[in-house]
Amino acid sequence: MAAPSLLAKLSAEFVGTFLLVLTVGCNVLGRTGAWSGISIASVLVVSVYGLGGISGANFNPAVSVTLGITKALGGPGLDLQTMVKYVLVQLTAGASAAVCYSVLFADSFRLGPAPGFDWRSAGLCELLYSFLLCFVVLHVAAADKNLRVPNQYYGVAISLAIVAGAYAGGPVSGGCFNPAIALGVDLVNKGWNFGWCAAYMTFELLGAILAAGCFWASRGEDFGRERATFPARLFSELLGSFMLVLTVGLNVLGKSPAAAMSIGAALACMIYALGDVSGAHFNPAVTVAVMASGREDGLTRSAAGCYIAAQIAGGVLGALMYTCIYGDSFPLGPLNGSSWLQAAIAEFMFTFLLCFVVLAVAVSRRTKTSQMFGLAIGACIITGVSAAGSISGASLNPAVSFGISTSHVIRSIESKFVVLTAAQFGKSIIYSLVEVAGGLAAAGAFSLTHEVDLASQEYKGFA
Repeated sequence: MAAPSLLAKLSAEFVGTFLLVLTVGCNVLGRTGAWSGISIASVLVVSVYGLGGISGANFNPAVSVTLGITKALGGPGLDLQTMVKYVLVQLTAGASAAVCYSVLFADSFRLGPAPGFDWRSAGLCELLYSFLLCFVVLHVAAADKNLRVPNQYYGVAISLAIVAGAYAGGPVSGGCFNPAIALGVDLVNKGWNFGWCAAYMTFELLGAILAAGCFWASRGEDFGRERATFPARLFSELLGSFMLVLTVGLNVLGKSPAAAMSIGAALACMIYALGDVSGAHFNPAVTVAVMASGREDGLTRSAAGCYIAAQIAGGVLGALMYTCIYGDSFPLGPLNGSSWLQAAIAEFMFTFLLCFVVLAVAVSRRTKTSQMFGLAIGACIITGVSAAGSISGASLNPAVSFGISTSHVIRSIESKFVVLTAAQFGKSIIYSLVEVAGGLAAAGAFSLTHEVDLASQEYKGFA
């Protein structure tokens, strides 16, 4: 099959970037509210599937830059000349689309931090979710494994990174995560505070650089090193837990109208990115459930302990990051007058659901799915947060529980507000014990429903 010409590739990048920036502008000026993130992610996913086979569907200078860096490091990506051409076309398309939406609405909007936030908070959000987007692209679309065994979830995974960031970081920075968007918005904003695009683009490109470095660290086989070493697996667990807890906190503090969707999307896209590196547990209750199921020969007690330590460390770092961005925190515990018993039941049942689905779609030889596993697991978070969030807060994860408690204790001390540290951590211990119990119950139920796995002679553990 003939390869696409350079003209075809550049045309594809222009079309995809133009449609993305146009959709962003129309959603903002049309005040679509809670649906804006879904709309923007939707135009991205259809464009990725429609044009990915032509140009690679970057549609974002940060993505092109991260691919250029990984290529320079000896891995997959774009050569320097192609990268520069892609970036110039994307910036041109972004500016053109911005002119188009400003004509459609006879209006424009400013680029910059939301009221109450400064450049540091906005910059961190742009950096972190540009990182998430670039990191997911590298793993699900650029990694060599995708050439050997092509997947069909790449477009969904990439769009889920946008859903996660739009509702988590959007209330702080506006949620660009793309220099083409930042430049286009700033160019047509009728002179209001012009110049923010330089700061935004800087942080977005820093996110791209960070993504390339983390890709190098987590996927050694793409750079001539050993695949999925134990340090790489621990790093993956820490990183996934960090992004999950960060997204939880930003949605809660930002009073997001789509918190469940955003948190579920963050988990799902990181599972798609790192599932074949560490198993993408990102949750001590899941690690306990997998170990208790007896289907993962490589997950010894010592390895599981290291996984759990990495997950909790990532959760605490994620919580400290959202506290840094907002200058605020929130406590762990029952909500809206719910009792501890009610909160415990909610945490147990929906952690059970999460762990059982992980075992069913990612571990079992009979029911595992090679394409839908990330969506299935992410849907458990959407279910649990929506159903139990008003009762227990729907932590469903000891890494989340310890992260929330740690950040709240530190913030309370800084604010000279008297809070008993022992009481705060006591809540996280109670939540964690209930969540782990949910994981153990899921492993027990799984052993009953999936006993056929053990009866099959070809079963050799987690694949």
